[in-house]
Amino acid sequence: MSRELAAHLQYFSEIGVEGISRDPKWRHRADDPPEGGPHSRPAVNDTPVGAGCSGIATESLEDIKVEIGPACTRCKLCALGRSQVVFGVGHSKARLMFVGEAPGEDEDRKGEPFVGRAGQLLTKIIEAIGLTREQVYIANVIKCRPPGNRNPEPDEVASCEPFLFRQIDVIQPKVIVPLGKFAAQSLLTTMDPITRLRGRQFDYRGAVLIPTFHPAYLLRNPSAKREVWEDMKKVRAILQSEA
Repeated sequence: MSRELAAHLQYFSEIGVEGISRDPKWRHRADDPPEGGPHSRPAVNDTPVGAGCSGIATESLEDIKVEIGPACTRCKLCALGRSQVVFGVGHSKARLMFVGEAPGEDEDRKGEPFVGRAGQLLTKIIEAIGLTREQVYIANVIKCRPPGNRNPEPDEVASCEPFLFRQIDVIQPKVIVPLGKFAAQSLLTTMDPITRLRGRQFDYRGAVLIPTFHPAYLLRNPSAKREVWEDMKKVRAILQSEA
């Protein structure tokens, strides 16, 4: 058994995974056509204030990326030390989308979201439900690194968040998972703490939104991994019901 495989199995054990699914549907790519025709969306138990509805996308992710440009100057972050715009990565028609807060130092250097220690943990979480990073889509509320990794400020969010909404509408995911307090509060336009938001489901732009803790929080608080695993089991169940 390789060290990498052993590490994965150890992580699955820590977060309470009891086995690996052999269901053939988890070997399909995210863009495979569904079997058995359309399915109704599972009921959700909350509707956030201000949540919109997804329409028919008439643009592509590449269109949005080109419009933002490689050196965006729409907010003050362009002059506060960021190296590049971190647009997003993953499958253009992913059924599952993760949304973080903002790029960190590693992401700013590489130009891809969630590539540091927290990103490595996110990859393991994705694999724990039978998917790969290539099958999901990962983005942030804002696309440039704030100085010192501080929280994005309201004017920065106002400039950048519309592009995230357009990404969501193009991808049309079945499930959106905001990672951490800032992403969940931004998408749901609420000041409720993440401890009140996680464990719940929301209708959001044609998807089911399931907030959970940020992987960086799990690195500091490993005991919260089980709560994240409970959230991810809900994600997996919704994706299975719509496969």
